[in-house]
Amino acid sequence: MVLSSTTLRRAVTVSAATIAFSFGSVCAAIAQTVTLNGAGATFPKPLYDRYFDAFRREANIQVNYEGIGSGGGIKQFIANTVDFAGSDAYPKKEDSDQMTKGVIFVPTAGGAVSVVYNLPGVTNLKLSRSVLPAIFMGEITRWNDAKIAADNPGVNLPNQPIRLAVRSDGSGTTSIFTKHLGAISSAFKSKIEPGSAPTWLGNPLSGKGNPGVAALVQQTAGSIGYVEAAFAAQNNLQQAQIQNKAGRFVSPTLAEANKALSAVTFTPEFNVTGAEDPADGYPIAGVTWLLIKKQYEDPAKADAVKRMVSWILTKGQELNDDLGYTRIPQNVATRASQAVSSDVAVTR
Repeated sequence: MVLSSTTLRRAVTVSAATIAFSFGSVCAAIAQTVTLNGAGATFPKPLYDRYFDAFRREANIQVNYEGIGSGGGIKQFIANTVDFAGSDAYPKKEDSDQMTKGVIFVPTAGGAVSVVYNLPGVTNLKLSRSVLPAIFMGEITRWNDAKIAADNPGVNLPNQPIRLAVRSDGSGTTSIFTKHLGAISSAFKSKIEPGSAPTWLGNPLSGKGNPGVAALVQQTAGSIGYVEAAFAAQNNLQQAQIQNKAGRFVSPTLAEANKALSAVTFTPEFNVTGAEDPADGYPIAGVTWLLIKKQYEDPAKADAVKRMVSWILTKGQELNDDLGYTRIPQNVATRASQAVSSDVAVTR
């Protein structure tokens, strides 16, 4: 069969168009398949959900984040089963030494840890600096104890046992909470070593993640526990007013958390000092971090991580206020973003 030159030109044109379309489709598919997987702290989970949804729509990069607790996130980061992790506790040296791909600690937000309780009829519970640690180390065991009553004159406190609700998993929220209790009570510090997974006295209720503790308190009359402030608000839990170093009884509002964290100092490695017992503001507050690898095997993931961090520390910070989280100071955010941009590389 003989083909005319016109027919050949048409065939070549169609084939070229088909190839170009196919190549464009492949490129588009590749551009859409960059996915980052992370896991860790539940403290910032409501904020990270907002971050990653907005970032996906803007950058066309899918970011999945599972709230499994700071301890679980650190373990997965060490095992290299995630692209990044989240932690409300700055990892110990023995943990960071095991992070074979290197690590950059990126502060993303600050926030309050609420002391939540389920005590029908009591809506404005106040807890002083002496009473709060005594409750959580089992020295005060009933709600109508004279010491609690002294903090709450005129309040009809029930004669019923106090049920403690704590985290069952390694938790940065627990670290923030127990470090504050240890800072204001030498007895607490000696009996219960502050950290992400302390050995609690007695037999408290325990739940996984902030959602688990929130659910326990919500379901158990007479209970008291601690969760990130957004979880307390989302679950309509009563939040106690906590006495701070200045002597004021303070609610875990954004303004008071900002006041507390305004005096925090960031080290060159982005750790913080001065958060355990601030001079004023809501006294139980802390910072949360992303753990970013210095070495990635996939160039697309390395680029996506840089873009994600840059977005979080610029546009993302505008979402912090909406969910009750404090922003990272701009100079610190700029420094952290630059560290990721310059230090994250592709393994050759």
